Amino acid sequence: MHTVVEETVQARLILSPQRSVRLRVTLAYLPEDPLAVRMAFPAEFSLDDRTDGSGSDGGDGRDGREDDIVWVFARQLLGAGLELPSGAGDVHVRPALGRRTMVELRAPEGTALVQFDSADLRRFLWRSRLIVPEGEEHLHLDADRALAELLG
Repeated sequence: MHTVVEETVQARLILSPQRSVRLRVTLAYLPEDPLAVRMAFPAEFSLDDRTDGSGSDGGDGRDGREDDIVWVFARQLLGAGLELPSGAGDVHVRPALGRRTMVELRAPEGTALVQFDSADLRRFLWRSRLIVPEGEEHLHLDADRALAELLG
């Protein structure tokens, strides 16, 4: 049986240099997907124009629960971004002033900039590394399962 690391934290969605809104974000780490972390955002913060009530996994590379928008990206990226600007493509993570960390999520619908307390992210990563230490992710990979998912 695998232990899931899950933690709900408060963050701020930056709307403009003068405006932001608080939101809850659920961070999750699954040992059966040892290279990735998940960030789940409430559906009301989606950039999608979804009026059909469908779940968030619309074939756009995001993995979701019914009501949440879930982004999946490298655990290593989250850790590196606590120290130095990191990322390429859809997800960028960088330190900010005042013990904060910025996560920038880019989708065809637009870009979201989310500010976290760095201590929350460090605690989450620490807990994930207790389950699967950094550098030992390969011991938890299931190549057959990954290939089956890839081939559909």
